[in-house]
Amino acid sequence: MHRTARRASGGAALLLAATLVLTACGPQSQGGGDETTGTSTETDDGGGSADLSIVPSVQIDIDGAEVEATAAGNPADPAGDGSAECAEGTSIAVAGALTGPNAALGLNIQYGAQVAVDAFNEANPGCQVTLKPFDTEGDPQKATQVAPQIVGDASVLGLLGPAFSGETAATGDVFNQAGLLSLTASATNPDLTTNGWTNFFRGLANDAVQGPSVAKYLVNTKDFGSVCVVSDNSDYGIGLAQQITEGLGDAANEDCAAEVKTGDKDFSAAVQIISGADADAVFYAGYYAEAAPVVKVLSDVGVAVTFVTEERRTVAQFFSPAGGASKGAILSCPCGPAPEDFAATYEETNGQAPGVYSVEGYDLATIMLTGIASGVTDRAGLIDYVANYSGEGLARAYEWDDTGELASALIWIYEVQ
Repeated sequence: MHRTARRASGGAALLLAATLVLTACGPQSQGGGDETTGTSTETDDGGGSADLSIVPSVQIDIDGAEVEATAAGNPADPAGDGSAECAEGTSIAVAGALTGPNAALGLNIQYGAQVAVDAFNEANPGCQVTLKPFDTEGDPQKATQVAPQIVGDASVLGLLGPAFSGETAATGDVFNQAGLLSLTASATNPDLTTNGWTNFFRGLANDAVQGPSVAKYLVNTKDFGSVCVVSDNSDYGIGLAQQITEGLGDAANEDCAAEVKTGDKDFSAAVQIISGADADAVFYAGYYAEAAPVVKVLSDVGVAVTFVTEERRTVAQFFSPAGGASKGAILSCPCGPAPEDFAATYEETNGQAPGVYSVEGYDLATIMLTGIASGVTDRAGLIDYVANYSGEGLARAYEWDDTGELASALIWIYEVQ
């Protein structure tokens, strides 16, 4: 699992934000959630959103072509052999939105990590690791206030996070200067790996992978000839929209490109632009707080267009607000589906089914725990361990290049049924 490799500068969060294709044709407008296990959402709000689930379908590569999925042969087990020894009080941190409108994504990661930590602690009486949560609300300004708290806690050997690109960009220098591992499960802006950070690693594909992959899938496989690209004004949304637009090429319809602001409640201007365009699809780049009402309004006014958006949403925050408009969705995501055994343990531990990035939270926490079990006792040692790591997880194989990006990453396509 641990190999010798050279690591240069860079080290960013290679987590590609996913895409949800929604059919907004009358009652067939689509929405998306975070159920990647094929289980029912059970969220009937009177709009027909009960008993919906997201089922993994196929994987696609950078060219948007379908790639046969292969199951992990020997995923790392956080329990190890039970012989780990470490100092009392040893901990790892998790940082992201744990409260606020985008909390579901951060909690998915935290809860996945907790499953790994619980398994490790149960098997290793000589090393009890604490998972310390730090709530940034996903806000860059709040994150800059929280980052010194994480750095100042000497017991923290590594950080799972930050979760969002904006907060990662705002705090990256702090963690890099402190020599604290920053291993993100969901920050996807490609620029994060260009800052010269040697402590920063991404656990999934970034937007520069996702954008072209999904764009080519929409054009070449779904045969969409005209797509409206709409984004919110977050770092994540702007970056993904740019990648999607470039990937779509001539299929990107400039006449219906639009922007909404995070926190907006009135989407009539964007909907009017979309409804006036002769487009096959709308790609929405941004967070779920605004995506759900956009889908609902498009459906309410009878806009017959396929709606496409990323995966950063949950059943409660997306399916319910969108109502029956969410049925029939196709979701593309860099996140891997949750295996049955993991899903059962996750639900028993956390009282809910796993969501987007829950598996990644588990895998990345497991990598840090195996580093601690190997004898790593300080922050520098954990950075070196991850830089030279090569092994399988539940979601994928993990091995990083000299910039901190995964050596190989694919995108999953899911169907809402």
